[in-house]
Amino acid sequence: MALQLTRIVPYTLAGWIPGGRRHCAVCGHRVWRFMPYRDGSRGAAALMHALDVVGSDVDNFECPRCGAHDRERHLLLYLRASGMLKWMKGRSILHFAPEKRLPRWIQAVGPADYTACDLYPQASHVRRVDMLDMDIESASVDMLIANHVLEHVDDVDRALGEIFRVLKPGGHAILQTPYSTKLHATWEDTGVDTPQARFQAYGQEDHVRLFGRDIVSRFARSGLRPRVQTHDALLPECDVIRHGVNPAEPFFLFHKAF
Repeated sequence: MALQLTRIVPYTLAGWIPGGRRHCAVCGHRVWRFMPYRDGSRGAAALMHALDVVGSDVDNFECPRCGAHDRERHLLLYLRASGMLKWMKGRSILHFAPEKRLPRWIQAVGPADYTACDLYPQASHVRRVDMLDMDIESASVDMLIANHVLEHVDDVDRALGEIFRVLKPGGHAILQTPYSTKLHATWEDTGVDTPQARFQAYGQEDHVRLFGRDIVSRFARSGLRPRVQTHDALLPECDVIRHGVNPAEPFFLFHKAF
């Protein structure tokens, strides 16, 4: 009976009918299903399938109860399992393109300072900051979070240099982003300059690159030291179907040495 309900419950009611085998790590509710992004994997560009791109789980994208996206749910699980959520207590946090629901979990641990920022802020509490030219004092940030941001910036090497600059020695950066291990090197080209071309080449109309298997070494060129961990290493007991997360997405954690 539960299996039949999972198939027939409309997305608009999937978060409100009692029960459900899925669990949202952000709001804590049980739901019958997670809502897809657009048409799910059926609507993705063919090249993204061919390249086995690791990114959002577009078939299990949004919690119908609270709206948390899969990458938000996954990051919260990673922060808890790695101990980084507790580590933020008493520290300075800079959060780019902050998700709507994750910040409350970060603020609840008691950081000394939490700054939500974006190039184009949509809320009054979000500070305007250009990742390519941050108006942030050098060596002043303990943790920088950019969850699916670097695929959007015009100059990723400059952005990484700025991230390294503002981090304190001993600070961390969380840099989640889509990538493909079938690409030997990160792929970007100035000729891919229309929304449709970017959708076909990079998987989304506002992406400007697709990272390849060089992603860790590319980030490390800025001086950041990788502390990347796999899903299986950090979350070995996680039921990925129940939580609606992509087990192929690693925890892209980087460190600035003392």
